[in-house]
Amino acid sequence: MLAWGHCDGQRLRLAQLQGITSLPDFQTALQAAPRWVGGFDLPFGLPRELVETLGWPLDWQACIGHYATLARADIRAHFAAFCDARPVGGKFAHRATDIPAGSSPSMKWVNPPVAYMLHAGVPLIQAAGAHFPGLQAPQPQAPCVALEAYPGMLAREILGARSYKSDDRAKQTPERLIARKDLVNALELGQSRWQLRLQLSHAQRDALVADASGDTLDAVLCLVQAAWAQLRHSQGDPLYGLPAGTDPLEGWIVGA
Repeated sequence: MLAWGHCDGQRLRLAQLQGITSLPDFQTALQAAPRWVGGFDLPFGLPRELVETLGWPLDWQACIGHYATLARADIRAHFAAFCDARPVGGKFAHRATDIPAGSSPSMKWVNPPVAYMLHAGVPLIQAAGAHFPGLQAPQPQAPCVALEAYPGMLAREILGARSYKSDDRAKQTPERLIARKDLVNALELGQSRWQLRLQLSHAQRDALVADASGDTLDAVLCLVQAAWAQLRHSQGDPLYGLPAGTDPLEGWIVGA
């Protein structure tokens, strides 16, 4: 699911929700728009500790290029061997951004399989001609800018520990429905640390609340993060709100 919108100061208007059914369609959708700043709910980099241990390239572009050549079975074998050699409680390596964001390690291949999401998604975003702040040399006039987003981080800021989604129909409860309504209402009122006010039509609001899987709402949460980053850039920040000390191999989740 892609959420497209336009930002005018602190007001963010949701223009379109676009369902995507294949990876080629995902790349085509990105290439069809001449300019965008996008927030994507997948990791852009692997933990430095993991990359160093495996002896993979320490340059991000080269590392992603190598990673893209591997089959998923190879990725799982490499990462499982890394974990097997480590003590219980410290199996996975983490990126620096994982702690403030509360995100899963980007090397996880199950629950959620973010390592495979990186493997599938980042090369397609690259092929769409995107610039990756913090991971590449600054490009002040880049027409397309890709940022790593994490909707769970923003949702937790508003809802706390309340769950708002589930892919399991048996867990798509009234409590989660109410949480989605509260989350959408807070976004419309600008009740986050960024104070962006989301503008929705009645039909859009209904669609966000009705999607019990949370995919539609997650896309909008990524849109909010991208809009905040674009505002930071328009105010003179070349890194779109990313910390100046961002590890150029690991990357950073915008807003963390």
